[in-house]
This record gives sequence, C-alpha cells and structure tokens, in this order.
Amino acid sequence: MKPVEELWRLAQGDPEALERLTISGDERQLPSVYRVSDLAAASVGASALAAAECFRHRTGRQQDVHIYTRRAAIAFRSERYLRIGTENPPELRDPLMGFYETRDGRWIQLHTNFKHHRDNVVKLLGCPNDHAGVTQAIREWSGASLDEALADAGLCAALIRTPEEWALTPQAQAIAEIPLLEIVKLDDTPPEPIGQGEPQRPLADVRVLDLSRIIAGPVAGRTLAQHGADVLLINGAHLPNIAPLVIDNGRGKRSATLDLREENDRELLRALLKDADVFLQGYRPGALAAHGFGPEEAARLRPGIVYVTISAYGHKGPWSQRRGFDSLVQSASGIAWTEAQAAGQTQPRHLPCQALDHATGYLAALGAMIALQRRATQGGSWHVRVALARTGRWLQSMGLIEDGQNVPDPQLDDVRDMLQTIASPFGPLTCTQPPERMSLTPPYWVSPPVPIGTDQPRWW
Repeated sequence: MKPVEELWRLAQGDPEALERLTISGDERQLPSVYRVSDLAAASVGASALAAAECFRHRTGRQQDVHIYTRRAAIAFRSERYLRIGTENPPELRDPLMGFYETRDGRWIQLHTNFKHHRDNVVKLLGCPNDHAGVTQAIREWSGASLDEALADAGLCAALIRTPEEWALTPQAQAIAEIPLLEIVKLDDTPPEPIGQGEPQRPLADVRVLDLSRIIAGPVAGRTLAQHGADVLLINGAHLPNIAPLVIDNGRGKRSATLDLREENDRELLRALLKDADVFLQGYRPGALAAHGFGPEEAARLRPGIVYVTISAYGHKGPWSQRRGFDSLVQSASGIAWTEAQAAGQTQPRHLPCQALDHATGYLAALGAMIALQRRATQGGSWHVRVALARTGRWLQSMGLIEDGQNVPDPQLDDVRDMLQTIASPFGPLTCTQPPERMSLTPPYWVSPPVPIGTDQPRWW
C-alpha cells in the first residue's frame, strides 16, 4: 500500500476520493537514505485531499488534486529557502546546538536554540558558555548519565541511539501502541456545518486558534490558512521564538499575544475559544490543561470544537512530558545514527530537512479537516492527536533508499520555480509556494506574516 493510501485509510477518508489524487515524480529529491520525499508527498497529498473533501462536502463540487513529489519535498524545507530582501534570514540555530562525544564514546545532541535552555545546560555542566567549554565538559560524562541528567533538569537533549536500541526503550514501545493519526470523539453535541453559505474556498469562515511555536504546529496552522481558514496565532510575549520561523510559518495568519499566567488573559482566550472551530496547540501534554484549556475543558467551553494536540514523544510512556524537537527525536530514535552509517561517518547526521516537524504539521491539518467533516455529519467535539516520534516511526517503516545520500542537495537557485515573492512588514520575502495543485480551489495565503502581537486578540 502506498503511504498516502495508508494515511487516507487511517483517517477514514472516503476511498473514492483517492481516485481524484495524483502523485507524480521521483522519490529521490533530497539527500537521504530515508524516503523523505515519499513522506512529504503522502502527508501533503492527504492534507490537500482533505481540503478538497471539505469543499465537496460544502458545495457538492469535486476537484482534482495533484502532488509533485519535488514540490512537496521543497515545502518540507520552507524555512531553508526563506529570504528577507536580498539577505539570508537570521540564523536558525544557536552555536552550541549540535552533537558532542561523551567519555564512553557515545554521542549526545544538545538543543539550545532558546537562551534559557542554553544557560541551564551550561549551568548543569559547570563550564564556560562556549563550544570549547561544553565540548570538554561533556567528555567527562558517560552518555546515558548525561542524557538522564539533562532530561531530569527539563532540558533539551537526546542520546544518539541505534534503531534497535531505541526499539527496546519503554518510550518506543509506548509510541508503537498509539496511532499515527488519532481522531477521538469527545462528546455528542449536535452536528454543525463546516461553514456558512456557498464558499469559494474549502475552509472559508472556519476560525482557528493557533497556540503553537517553531515548526510542526505553525505548519498545521499555515496549511489551514492556505485553504481559507481565519487563523489567529496566540503567542505569549514572554515566550521565546525563532525569528525566521515566525516569518516563514506566519503566512496567512494574524498574530496576538496573551499571557495565560494571568486570569484576565485566560478569560480573553476563553471568549475567543467560544467562537472558534479549531483549537491547535503544541505544548507538552497537560501544559494547557493546567491553565484550564485541555481538550475536555475546551469542549465544555465550546461544544463542537476540534481540538488538535501536537507533541514530541506522544501522550503515553515515560517520556510523554519530556521536552523535544524534531532533531532530538531523530537522534533518540536511530534516524541520525542510520544516516551517519550510510554516510560512512562517526558523527551522527540528521535528515536534510525537519521532516518530522513538517509531516506532523500536515498530519495535524489533515486530522483537523477530517474532524470538521465528522462534526458536520456526526456531531460532537473532537480531539486530534499527532506526535513527532510517531511520525518518525512511520518514516522508518517505509524502508531505505540505497545510495540516497548521493542525491544532489537542492540550493536556492535550483528551486526558483517553486518560490514566490511577497511584500511584508519584515520587508520583501522570498518563500516557498503552497506545494499542492487543486483544480477548483488553488491554495494561497491572503496575507503576509506579521510581527508577533501585531493584532488584537479578537475575531474579525
């Protein structure tokens, strides 16, 4: 079974809709032994087909969806091709982020893109705040001990494991028991249409609260926006962000700030929630529930809500509360080890893109659109769950491509035909186009990205 067919069946989409989806192009688009391009084509394709089905549900009109594998693969690197004017975007990674060898010959990855994470790693290691100091300090630790110490301190790191070593961990076993895409009915509220009137776009009049940062959640919100949803990004002014990701993933969204530590701002979010259709969040499991915005609480406040949860390691298992990012999941699960082995090198090697982030973002958007259709026919509030580590397991199940790392790495000039230039408050932007082709409702963003907090926390 092709990956997109597997995904569509898991989502319980109409089997006949697959006849209107075409995927073309070679799987060897990016330098990797993993089938990253197939992952991209399947997740983008299923998401686009779900949008087409939303449009059909609302209008009775069918349309064709075409996915070019190359366009999907390039979309999975959207942040890499972003340019502001003629300049490169700000650096995505902190200088301390990367792989370090431990005393016992193991490798560990640090993720220090947020200042407080970097400062606390240096404090735990008791070393100078520079690459040389961290390198020397880590050489005094065994890999497993340091991995455990960093995790216990709530910091972001991962010991490099082989796929076999990862499979034996309790967390890998917990992840194996959860679906790639989980769509659970929360209650039995009456059916509610996807939107009002005769729409010109699949998600016209659909309101989305996007409480996410970095890549996976923001890609989900960006995808819903390109199909016509009104997406309101809710950030905290005190929370760290990464500037180029705010720009790249902010297309089509308005942006407001609320501090959920304050009751007045929680009340404002409750008011927004009561008029929303989708609540998208990428915090660790239980984090928003502590502020009164877990899935059950959201469904009580807004019967009929579609609540989407994105996590790193899933909602089950001993790592469910562990902080994680795409690259850390690659390191922990054996992906970075496998890429290094294929390259004949000792130092671990990541995928050529943040594939788990992007794929999980498209899976979240797929789940949201399927849940909106179920709400329209079956009624109820719905909870959609996806996780980076579960997406990684799916990628690993697809098998490997012999000599896949010999594929040329597409540079900016190689992908000009897949880019667009738009005006924005940040200056003129060069960025990727939506990768899917849809015959009746071509995807596009109605507005450029804006700085965090540009808008008021209210619906139009």
